[in-house]
Amino acid sequence: MERKHITPYTLIHKYGINPRTIHTLKHNKGIIVFTLERLCEVLQCTPNDVLKFVLDKEADL
Repeated sequence: MERKHITPYTLIHKYGINPRTIHTLKHNKGIIVFTLERLCEVLQCTPNDVLKFVLDKEADL
């Protein structure tokens, strides 16, 4: 977002991203694929630019 000079305000007001989604992202919570797709469209990037997968070592496999 910094490289594209897009702020959370811009995502909400220009691109119609829900403010709750911005809150969810800031707090490292899960998002749905539709939201990921929309963010990638707005930021002109790929999911790998937005997400980082980290295995939860405490989770039962």
